[in-house]
Amino acid sequence: MATKHDAEASEPDQPLLVDIDLAILGAAPERFAEYDRQVRAEYSWVPGFVSNIKRKAVLKSFLARQYIYSTKHFRERYEAQARRNLAPVV
Repeated sequence: MATKHDAEASEPDQPLLVDIDLAILGAAPERFAEYDRQVRAEYSWVPGFVSNIKRKAVLKSFLARQYIYSTKHFRERYEAQARRNLAPVV
């Protein structure tokens, strides 16, 4: 449930678990683009316009946060690249 990304952590290890789940957002641009295509393929049954609206809303919610990552390690390693990756998508 922690990786739903819309709730505060209730267990001490949840921030780390969520950051691991979100690490792909801070990957190299080529890998992030591949991941984005994989997500679209996974949801290919959803009409494209609906998928685009929903995906942008999710990614925009990450950009709206003060920090995408909760832990210092992930913020230092991935935050800047994640923001660069997400900016053109939303």
